[in-house]
Amino acid sequence: MGQTIVIVNDARIATELLSKRSAIYSSRPNLVFASEMVGWEHILAMQTYSDRFRAYRKAMQPYLGSEAAVAKYNALQEIEVHRFLLRVLKDQSRFAEHIQTEAGAIILKIAYGYTIEPHKRDPLVHIANQALEHFSIAGTPGAWLVDMIPALRYVPSWFPGAKFKSIARDWKENLENVADKPYNFVRRRMDAGNHESSYLANIFKAEGYPVPGSEEELVAKWTAASLYTGGADTVGFAPEMQRKAQDEIDRVLGAGRHPKVADRASLPYIDAVVKEVLRWHPVAPMGIPHMSIGDDICEGYFIPKGSLVMPNIWAFTHDPEAYHDPMAFKPERFLGVGGREPEKDPHAIVFGFGRRICPGRILADNTLYLSVAQSLTVFNITKVIKNGKEVDVSPEFQAGVISHPVPWKFDISPRTPAHEALIRSVEKDQPWEPSDAYDLGTS
Repeated sequence: MGQTIVIVNDARIATELLSKRSAIYSSRPNLVFASEMVGWEHILAMQTYSDRFRAYRKAMQPYLGSEAAVAKYNALQEIEVHRFLLRVLKDQSRFAEHIQTEAGAIILKIAYGYTIEPHKRDPLVHIANQALEHFSIAGTPGAWLVDMIPALRYVPSWFPGAKFKSIARDWKENLENVADKPYNFVRRRMDAGNHESSYLANIFKAEGYPVPGSEEELVAKWTAASLYTGGADTVGFAPEMQRKAQDEIDRVLGAGRHPKVADRASLPYIDAVVKEVLRWHPVAPMGIPHMSIGDDICEGYFIPKGSLVMPNIWAFTHDPEAYHDPMAFKPERFLGVGGREPEKDPHAIVFGFGRRICPGRILADNTLYLSVAQSLTVFNITKVIKNGKEVDVSPEFQAGVISHPVPWKFDISPRTPAHEALIRSVEKDQPWEPSDAYDLGTS
């Protein structure tokens, strides 16, 4: 339909275009369905390169833009990962839900000072994860005919083939709730004088309540909503890898405590496991499309203004020139063992490029590290035994902008009774807080 799409399969070229030439390649395409009809145009990830985009990044920078800024959330992350372990211990059949709960508990506390439901499905976590599932489908280039023929958005809803309009309407309502409900919650709490410190409360304190419908309100509301950027993916742990990781944890930390953020430098094998999790299956295998705002030439190829440029991040992390035996899960590749040099750190490519790099990458990486380190400290993760034999696992992943694993069967058990006691200690050391879900209101 006349749209130029450039798929970049070489990390060097991606860095050249998206980082070194970021003045040209930092915008986003206007996906009619996802952006205009559903409303994702308001989220940071889908903002075109504009004054509004720069205002978003400026607002978020003091809270997420450096290791020093993120360090104040270390204790919160450590507690919520510990609570994740307890939820898994009690009911491992809801493993994926527990990951979403952990991610939601951390980011909703940071963004809004909101405490989730501790023992049942939280309404905010639920609608936010619904919205992210919708985004994974809505944001896929070429998935919706209306993106290629924008005039279709004006056909009547009853017209044959116009079901996309009712889908967009339902998804838009859910997304607006994700932004509006916690925004109004913080305002009510501040008016009542019983709010907790949070990203949004700090904006209100510094600048006052924005005028309804103003640009300032849009920036405050949707940057807070943008902080909730999706959960974490999971990976199966091979027995040999588990043993090495657990040996390192036991040797460095001893018994009776969980790894903390401050321990990471002393746990090089655990750090290598985190890197391999990021490399082995990136959560956004094709990233989010960039759009060029001017004509350009790269190594003899003409790239016209308005081109979609898609970095094939999965290809970058599975390039045999960069990673030997790329389909295998091998944390050792980052330690330089066996006479090899350490391989390229995937952090440089999995969180995006240039001016569109993920602003929450430091926070997300810390949560991933804690989830891996604390899980391996206390749990053995094994294949399911059926009729006396191990059930083989063939990893499969869902399609979409965000790629999650297809559910598989596994068994998680405490390494020892002492480790089970360590998991359960969180209820005594960090008693559950009452949920704020009752105060979300109806708007």
